[in-house]
Amino acid sequence: MKTMRAIRKPPRSARRAHAGVSLVEALVALLVLSIGLLGLANLQLTAIRNAHSAHMRSQASILAQDILDRIRANRANATAYNIALSDAAPTGTSVAEKDLKAWLDSLAASLPQGDGAVNVATAGSTTTVTVTIQWNDSRGLDGAATKTWTYTTGL
Repeated sequence: MKTMRAIRKPPRSARRAHAGVSLVEALVALLVLSIGLLGLANLQLTAIRNAHSAHMRSQASILAQDILDRIRANRANATAYNIALSDAAPTGTSVAEKDLKAWLDSLAASLPQGDGAVNVATAGSTTTVTVTIQWNDSRGLDGAATKTWTYTTGL
C-alpha cells in the first residue's frame, strides 16, 4: 500500500509576504490605463481644434472666391469694390455696393468676428485684386486670436 504524503503548506510568514501583490498590480495597471486614456483625450482635443481651424480657412477661401466672382461679373466697375478692413458695409444701390454688403454680411455670419477688405489696383491693362479676410480663431490649435487669409489674383 502506498503512503500518502502530506502536502506541506508554506509557513505563515511566507504567505503574508505575498498578500496584496495582486492589488498593487491592479493599481499599476489602472494608472497605466488612466495615462493612456488622458493621452487619447488630448489627441481628440487636438483633432477637433485642427478641424475647426481648417473649416474656418475653407470658409475664408470660399468667401474670397465669392467676392472675386462678383467682381468678375461686374468687371467694368471693378474699382468700385475697394473697401478696407473695419469699414462699414456700403448702403448704396449700385451693384458693387450691394455685392459688398452681401459679402460682408456673409463674412460676419460664416466666420467668428469675420471682416474683409478688397483692393482693386489697375496698372495699365492689368488689374490685380487682393482680398483679405480676418476672423477670430482663438478656438484653433495655436490659440491665435486673429487669423488672416489673403488672396491675390488678376482679372
